[in-house]
Amino acid sequence: MVLLGSLVNSAAIILGGSIGLALKKGLSDRIASAVMNALALCVLYIGVSGMLKGENILITILSMVFGTLVGEWIDLDKKINQLGDEIESRVSSDNKEHSVSNGFVTASLLFCVGAMAIVGALQSGLTGNHDTLFAKSLIDGIAAIVMASSLGIGVLLSAGLILVYEGGISLFANVLAPLLTDSVINEMTCVGSLLIVGLALNMLKLTDLKIMNYAPAVFFPILFGFFM
Repeated sequence: MVLLGSLVNSAAIILGGSIGLALKKGLSDRIASAVMNALALCVLYIGVSGMLKGENILITILSMVFGTLVGEWIDLDKKINQLGDEIESRVSSDNKEHSVSNGFVTASLLFCVGAMAIVGALQSGLTGNHDTLFAKSLIDGIAAIVMASSLGIGVLLSAGLILVYEGGISLFANVLAPLLTDSVINEMTCVGSLLIVGLALNMLKLTDLKIMNYAPAVFFPILFGFFM
């Protein structure tokens, strides 16, 4: 079953997120704030670590510039926030500190960006080996517990994007495999990790970047990898 790894990954996020939501009800505002800041520091570490995988700074710069132009043109951030606001209006929540869209964007970027998501999905599609995505599922499930306890139900919604993202790569693995060389994957991870650093700065309330408008940049290394 080609999509088994993606399905398990999504289910792990939903399960972990549900546990996190249950734990959230027992956390005071002071503890929830402290957990949020600790999570932000971990996100910053993940971002900085991933940035070091980049091999060509020019590809990173061009990807960020062109990706941001596309994202701003589409205005992904606005659309995601509108979707989050609509869902939030239908979901009862005692804690309005973090919006649904905030949790969705934060979790989606963390779970989608990285070599494990890409390589694992390719392995599922090409060989039927889901071990990498199974391992990622365990990691993501644990992360979802912590994130949902601070960011709320939006974390669970990211499971849908994970299924589409990883499942799409698995289904089109034969087409994508020649394009996603080790070098391209490293550049995609580097660009994505830059977004994660920006995400961490937002979580620490140091900046107010529209990170989702930068998200298309993650895919531009596939294009620039042919020419550089």
